[in-house]
Amino acid sequence: MAGLHKSEFANPVINWVDSRLPIFTMMQKEYGVFPTPKNFNYFWNFGALAMVTLVLMIVTGIFLAMNYQPNTELAFGSVQHIMRDVNFGWLIRYVHQNGASMFFMVTYIHIFRGLYYGSYKAPRELLWMLGVIILLLMMATAFMGYVLPWGQMSYWGATVITNLFSAFPVVGPKIVTLLWGGFSVDNPTLNRFFALHYLMPFVLVGVVFLHVAALHITGSNNPLGIDVKSPQDTVPFHPFYTIKDSVGMCVFLMIWAGFVCFAPNLLGDANNFIPANPLQTPADIVPEWYFLPYYGILRSVPNKLLGVCMMFASILLLLALPWLDTSKVRSARFRPIFRILVFVWCATFVGLGICGAHKPEGIWVILSRLFAFYYFAHLLVVLPILGKLERPLPLPESISNPVVRAALARSVAVAAIVAALLGVQSLSPAHAEEEIVLPAQKWSFAGVFGTVDLASAQRGFQIYSEVCANCHSMKYLHYRDLAGIGVEPGQIKAIAAAVTVPQGTNDEGEAKEGPGTPADQFRSPFANDKQARARNNGALPPDLSLMVNAREDGANHVYAILTGYADAPSTMKMQDGMNYNKYFPGHQIAMPQPLRDGQVTYADGTPNTLDQEARDVVTFLSWAANPEQTERKQLGIRVILYLGFMACVTYALKRKIWAAVH
Repeated sequence: MAGLHKSEFANPVINWVDSRLPIFTMMQKEYGVFPTPKNFNYFWNFGALAMVTLVLMIVTGIFLAMNYQPNTELAFGSVQHIMRDVNFGWLIRYVHQNGASMFFMVTYIHIFRGLYYGSYKAPRELLWMLGVIILLLMMATAFMGYVLPWGQMSYWGATVITNLFSAFPVVGPKIVTLLWGGFSVDNPTLNRFFALHYLMPFVLVGVVFLHVAALHITGSNNPLGIDVKSPQDTVPFHPFYTIKDSVGMCVFLMIWAGFVCFAPNLLGDANNFIPANPLQTPADIVPEWYFLPYYGILRSVPNKLLGVCMMFASILLLLALPWLDTSKVRSARFRPIFRILVFVWCATFVGLGICGAHKPEGIWVILSRLFAFYYFAHLLVVLPILGKLERPLPLPESISNPVVRAALARSVAVAAIVAALLGVQSLSPAHAEEEIVLPAQKWSFAGVFGTVDLASAQRGFQIYSEVCANCHSMKYLHYRDLAGIGVEPGQIKAIAAAVTVPQGTNDEGEAKEGPGTPADQFRSPFANDKQARARNNGALPPDLSLMVNAREDGANHVYAILTGYADAPSTMKMQDGMNYNKYFPGHQIAMPQPLRDGQVTYADGTPNTLDQEARDVVTFLSWAANPEQTERKQLGIRVILYLGFMACVTYALKRKIWAAVH
């Protein structure tokens, strides 16, 4: 470092530090004056977007770890504590939860850019291989993070995926036992996954550092896929690409904020709002959307070992891509056949994801096998042969030669199409054998500008107190939370005081009870689950705190169940103790009809029809599951307006800065 030429800075403090530790000189050389091809399109934004996403994921993850409890008895409740009791805990958690999907989305597009423009070819083979390692680390980190909320899909996803290693002869069962820390997914598993999930992002940062270092050694590829010939082919990274990245950053953060504030659970699974239950397997165990293509490959093969090997091979083969593609031309712009086939291969990847979201039966098995066949054939057969036979178009002499401006628009359009195709996977869930169409209702809390109807929510709380509370608990709510639906402090104290709650032990060590306080949780109607089952013919009435989130199309689902009781058709044989409901799966439900016309008497004179009672209790349950929803939407509107304004400002600055280059 003694021979390093140091930069001079106007700030004397920076100069003093830099003369002793030249970090500012390094930043100036690597991110300030670093020569960068001047023909980058917006595809080159996604590397920077992935970097920012990684930083935000680490920061939010640290804050979540401060309040999370890696214990099978406490994990699910600790997540609800973060959502309800920690200041802005809901925001931190939703940013982190949706950040995983955003991270994979920008990474997949970043990979597509590398594939399309040949960024894996010499001399950038090691750069590409480090990128594949980053993808593998991301997948491992995301999988372990998905287990931590300890919901139904978390538990069963962990069970299914870790069991895959048992397919390997001899060492497989030992690997599974090591991962589990025992003979089933349990407390040791959760502890190990939490520790590794916290550690892995910092390992990821180290590999990202190597990835960036390798990039700065070989230099960036560009849309033409040709090498830089002269200084006229480049511009300094700052301010040209810092401002261009800023435009993309604002748009990206707007999309992320849209998910966080208006559809935070869209990319998740409703089953994960149900606490993990080893005795009850979900109807469909489906991983997160970014794992679906590999899951589709796994399930396309009837042999377990072969399926596992093919799933891992689908990723590891990417390490050999620089040598599998034998063409000397990098960019698909000058390879007319390859340009088509790379889109076919990406469509195959998306098709595998859609197949992975459906049950492995019927047409989905056939399609997944066809897609899997072409996925591997493209890498192992098509690319090596195509590179020898294809006649590429003539390459331009240099980057400075005139470039058709429409190429930029095409690139942006392609990026949008790829992002949309990737998003299709998350919107294609597995369907049950009998699809029940729920009647759609209009709710005050629905939509971007929707808010909770406080009067309706208060009436819903009355119904819960007089009807539902006889069987169903709401253990994640405290009486103080009722202030969120407009209940006055004096009323809250009276409501809490009317309930007897445990208050520890007396001087003789005997349990004692007393009137509740606003800080107490809602009193459960039963002492424990065993008592609840004994008094309900063996059935356990579900907790209602998260009921609206724990069902697909939650509000409409709960409303339909409450209003769907009817006389059973004469052709249907009912089991003893069951009731007919036209919207319940199988149409036989153990719960008797809870609501009828005139079930309660409203103090405000609202008609007490079945429809009104059902609407009121659903409004209350929607608020109970998402007490932050009004605040969340209002924050989202402000954030998106601000980011939209900043996107316009940065775009105007970008046009001004780039005017001389164009």
